[in-house]
Amino acid sequence: MRCKMLTAAAVVLVMLTAGCSTFEKVVYRPDINQGNYLTPTDVAKIHKGMTQQQVAYTLGTPMMQDPFGTQTWFYVFRQEPGHEKITQQTLTLTFDSAGVLTDLQNKPALAE
Repeated sequence: MRCKMLTAAAVVLVMLTAGCSTFEKVVYRPDINQGNYLTPTDVAKIHKGMTQQQVAYTLGTPMMQDPFGTQTWFYVFRQEPGHEKITQQTLTLTFDSAGVLTDLQNKPALAE
């Protein structure tokens, strides 16, 4: 009888603690990096007046282009470390109809 009680108590204890967040850190979660990884020096090379070809040569092809034909390129980098906060950096480049860079937005800004 006592053995059954101890076994039942152990089973209940295991079931109650199985959902605790203390075990979350023990489980390995790989870092997940997606998109265009850009360094601050890469972004510093870009300036207004560059052509699309020059930008693509410097930064590589963009992750997304505006499908509605507004000549906007998006360089997105999303980093999801194993047990840390997710971060995302977006570099938005806007070109005019001649393919010349007219606007550059960097959110959040890459720190040097």
